[in-house]
Amino acid sequence: MRIIPAIDIINGKCVRLSKGDYSTSKVYNTNPVEVAKQFEDAGIKYLHVVDLDGAKSKKIVNAKTLEQIATQTTLQIDFGGGIKNTVDIATAFNSGARQVTVGSIAATEPDLFLEWLSLYGNDKVILGADCKQRKIMTQGWLDSTDTEVLAFIQSYEQKGVEYSIVTDIEKDGMLNGPAIGLYEEIISNSKVKLIASGGLTTVEELYALKKIGCEGVIIGKAIYEEKITLKELSELC
Repeated sequence: MRIIPAIDIINGKCVRLSKGDYSTSKVYNTNPVEVAKQFEDAGIKYLHVVDLDGAKSKKIVNAKTLEQIATQTTLQIDFGGGIKNTVDIATAFNSGARQVTVGSIAATEPDLFLEWLSLYGNDKVILGADCKQRKIMTQGWLDSTDTEVLAFIQSYEQKGVEYSIVTDIEKDGMLNGPAIGLYEEIISNSKVKLIASGGLTTVEELYALKKIGCEGVIIGKAIYEEKITLKELSELC
């Protein structure tokens, strides 16, 4: 199982939110590149970067920060937030992303999402499945849909999706444990490589996610609040 720390960016700074609420933004470091280098020094190979400004404004805003992280580290980056058109997705890859995560477009413009999946490959485009009470949320978690998360993933699995990042928004940033039951259900009913995101608090939960078959796990606030240390992650890696 891949260990994937998260860097969420607002105004060029490394922040975390609670339940996706922008009013809860807390700055942990003003230099995301510095944070990325700390992850790299700990032996971590992967990084999840979210352009929160981009998600809210519906266009990539922090491409420069992505490029700085990509050029100053060897981390393999998946990037999301603000990818709304063909120029945006090209910008993300040209700025150094190895993979991109697309959620809102997959929910609202499926033909465009499938076009990107065909153009860039199912190993490069990750399906973002952000849900609240099992319903897919879009536009930086500000808009709700009637689409159920498992059906959403299954429909795209049939069309070639290989990876999906699944976030239970109620868990995100709350440090009260991941949505293990939801992940178990998805893994039991699909063959997508599921990357768990949201709520992770302890090393023991990492082992629990590995046991049920998660391909990767994204860790955010647990690192910044030192619930899980970089030393512990280094030993795991």
